[in-house]
Amino acid sequence: MVLAVIRNLQASLKYRGGWKGLLEHMYTNGDYPFKMGTYMGYDGAGNRYYENRVDYPFGQHRWVEPGDIHNFDSSSIAPEWHGWMTSMNDQTPSVEEEFLAERTSHVPQGCRSDAGIMTNVGHQEPYFNFHAMHNQSQIRSRGYGIGNQVVGLPPNAPDAYYTQPGSPYNPASLKEFKAIGEHSGGRVYKSQKWAERLLTADEKASLEAKRLQVAQDTLNKAKTGGARRLAALRARGAGTIVEKASLEAKRL
Repeated sequence: MVLAVIRNLQASLKYRGGWKGLLEHMYTNGDYPFKMGTYMGYDGAGNRYYENRVDYPFGQHRWVEPGDIHNFDSSSIAPEWHGWMTSMNDQTPSVEEEFLAERTSHVPQGCRSDAGIMTNVGHQEPYFNFHAMHNQSQIRSRGYGIGNQVVGLPPNAPDAYYTQPGSPYNPASLKEFKAIGEHSGGRVYKSQKWAERLLTADEKASLEAKRLQVAQDTLNKAKTGGARRLAALRARGAGTIVEKASLEAKRL
């Protein structure tokens, strides 16, 4: 038993390239005896994939060694490797791509689609595999123009998640800003509503005073016009009509 452990340790040291690689493997995977297998490939995040069908039972015969040993979980596994890791298929992504390319070469594409017949993945934003993040919906700003420090998205950078054409979040749906006026200090506005929102407290008070003055002037004009009409009716001897007009003037 002791001799087997020593030999396993020696083999692992040779396989891992020294104590650093061995301790890193123990830190990330925590397996004992130290796993050794056939290198199958890697993904864009630097995760390395191995397989050993001889020494380990089904379910433990495939494993991944992370590229970033301090920030890794199951969601860090690339989607193209997930099927292989869970034994949904036995072909690595590189072999799958060759197989799909050969099979789909005989299938004509009937109509245009953003989800091409080769992959059926559809539209991809330019942030694909941004910081080894496969969920594109996480690559979005935490506020207008401030970016996202959690995932490393710089300020004023566009979000990475895909939006359908016609969505209010799609860049094609954004209307160009056209100013219709400007307050002092360079406060431009695009509508009358925004013109009122950008006013200071003093400007709002002044505007309200002007509105009250306009309303008072309108009322005074109405009263003056009513008095003139009443006088004209009396001059013509309108009788009952004059009385009604008098009552109407009192209401005003």
